[in-house]
Amino acid sequence: MRRVVITGLGAITPLGLDVETTWNNLKNGVIGIAPITHFDTQEHIVKLAAEVKGFDPKEYMDRKNARKYDVFSQFAIAAAKEAILNSGLNIVKEDPYRIGIIIGSGIGGLGTIEKEEKKLIEKGPGRVSPSLIPKIITNMAAGNVAIETGFKGINTNIVTACASATHSIGEAFKSIVFGTAEAIVCGGTESSIVPLGIAGFANMTALSTNEDPATASRPFDKDRDGFVMGEGAGILVLEELEHAKKRGANILAEIVGYGATCDAYHLTSPDPEGTGAAKAMEFAMKQAGVNPTEISYVNAHGTSTPYNDHFETLAIKKAFGKHAYNLKINSTKSMTGHLLGAAGGVEAVAVIKSIVDQFVHPTMGLETSGEYCDLNYVPYKGEETKIDYAISNSLGFGGHNASLLFKKYTD
Repeated sequence: MRRVVITGLGAITPLGLDVETTWNNLKNGVIGIAPITHFDTQEHIVKLAAEVKGFDPKEYMDRKNARKYDVFSQFAIAAAKEAILNSGLNIVKEDPYRIGIIIGSGIGGLGTIEKEEKKLIEKGPGRVSPSLIPKIITNMAAGNVAIETGFKGINTNIVTACASATHSIGEAFKSIVFGTAEAIVCGGTESSIVPLGIAGFANMTALSTNEDPATASRPFDKDRDGFVMGEGAGILVLEELEHAKKRGANILAEIVGYGATCDAYHLTSPDPEGTGAAKAMEFAMKQAGVNPTEISYVNAHGTSTPYNDHFETLAIKKAFGKHAYNLKINSTKSMTGHLLGAAGGVEAVAVIKSIVDQFVHPTMGLETSGEYCDLNYVPYKGEETKIDYAISNSLGFGGHNASLLFKKYTD
């Protein structure tokens, strides 16, 4: 099997506009949740979100081009350019048809849909922008990154709700293993902190109505009451090992396993037995030829919803048996909020930085573990720990489960 390594990382998050700022804030327990500023929340029951702060698309792309892109595409371009720069990939020195892009988004251009629908109602169909469709469709993040970078290999996107980025990274891994690309820019992006997005999730009782930023997102806590919406992008450059070594790339970690399953149970609720999520982790370990006892860290989906945290804990116990109690488990969403289709990308970045630094960031907001949530979730203070193998989980509406298994790189 062709080995696949990670040579570049990029991030636009509520904790920072690059990987290092985001990672340092995660290590230090900084919470990126605050009152919503993107719109007036007076009539909304949800007042908080994890917004990206200080982002100026003109710093990452031509002003004229920036106007053509919805915010979710802008985030993807910015994070992808950081990852590519970090990796040292040079379009001039590469066969562009051997470098691909797979970037997922769960929702796409929801803000643009709102804006143009208002024009339709108030001013008539003739005033709807001709750019509406190419701005909103989810594949345009990957398409626009290709336009900005010139890479012409496989270009697609995965849409599996909150598992979109993790599936995108997993499918990129498979593509390189099977020889269809030498490198792939992959991950996820999302920008849905808009009135329709907040109202939709709030009315299905998925969002926290807590108005305290410090405790609104509190995964695994007994008083958790829903997730906090986040936004941003997390992008990786995956590369075939020999290709990376030949060009002298800085190898950050290796990806060795990918598991994907479906609960086939409910539109929004995870399987209460946790079987599907457990199988995704088991499949990732089986592909890698790794025993559960070799894993030391799991970055959980950890949304801070009552069902997810309970059922994911059960899934971890099923996949790891007694070793579950030896694992370090955390939730990046306790600080970034839930980035929906981008969540798995940002969390993969966090896992890779954890492997590089041999450090597990804390789960914030966790004061008293909830019923059935009895594992080590690393509350409030991060820990230095030996990490040879780590798993990142994502679970999406529709029962989509995805797990990525990363390894400390050794030649």
